[in-house]
Amino acid sequence: MFLMSEFRKDPLTGRWVIVAEERGVKPYQFGEGWERESSFPCVFCPGKEHCTPPEAFSIREKETLPNEEGWRVRVVPNRFPALLPCEPLHHNIDGFYENMSGFGVHEVIIETPSHYLDLADLPISQIEDVLYTYRERIRKLGEDPRLHYCLIFKNQGEKAGASLPHAHSQLIATPVIPKRVQEELMGAREFYQREGKCFFCSVIEEEMKRERLVKEVEKFIAFIPYAARFPYEIWILPRRHCAFFSEIEKEEISNFAFILKEVLLAIKAILHDPAFNFILHTAPYPRSLENYDGYYHWHLEVLPSLAHIAGFEWGTGFYINSVIPEEAAKAFRQFIKDKS
Repeated sequence: MFLMSEFRKDPLTGRWVIVAEERGVKPYQFGEGWERESSFPCVFCPGKEHCTPPEAFSIREKETLPNEEGWRVRVVPNRFPALLPCEPLHHNIDGFYENMSGFGVHEVIIETPSHYLDLADLPISQIEDVLYTYRERIRKLGEDPRLHYCLIFKNQGEKAGASLPHAHSQLIATPVIPKRVQEELMGAREFYQREGKCFFCSVIEEEMKRERLVKEVEKFIAFIPYAARFPYEIWILPRRHCAFFSEIEKEEISNFAFILKEVLLAIKAILHDPAFNFILHTAPYPRSLENYDGYYHWHLEVLPSLAHIAGFEWGTGFYINSVIPEEAAKAFRQFIKDKS
């Protein structure tokens, strides 16, 4: 039975916190012996469909039925969700404090039936299926007027926060816009008002001339940010100005899958298969008259888990990056060049 969750707003910073007791009892399959299938049966593997909640979406072989084998990508509600779609949306103010009920959506995107393959190992056609699934779930959840934001993210490896080794990513849709996204929106809006153009498009134009460029393809570029927070942090941006990932086109999905695989293979080889996170930032659902499309630009941030957040970072909001971004980009470029 789900233990109630709720949003609580920090009255000083305006940051929302999700208090979700159920997350404390989720399964954990890392550590000594996790790879022994007999000891730790994987609920994401084919044949174990009955061990998950009924699927919300899948890409599967012809003439196969939902919640049975034959899928290539499968989306299921998280068994230990931070938020629940069946929870009524209530907003309360209690004197000094503000909270909301734990309404939202928390899903798992199982990226492959193969238990021992990472996303980087998959053929490009399979990565295309994963990206197409992201788009379709964001579109579908956008039909609920109570939801204002949908975040796709991936935690790969124990150090990155994963609890299960089978390749998967997650989706959490919320009735509020996350503070991190609000900060990006505010910065992009201010740049647009000052310069009359998109900040991200300007970054693409600038990085194409700089040493931080990792890879360029027809419709995307990958680069190390000028002020990268973490060693070997990489961003992937579409060249076409577009605020909403839900509007990505078929040809772009194919190109995105190609450059994403190149980046993930480079990270895996150069950094010796580290844990990592990636985060897909897209504009919020257009629930108001805000013209996000005028100044925002969706993008993917890939963050290898090579450094720890410690007291200085928590206390100041500064980050200490021990690898010069230009040197990181050089290493990635060399690997991609040698591989090809």
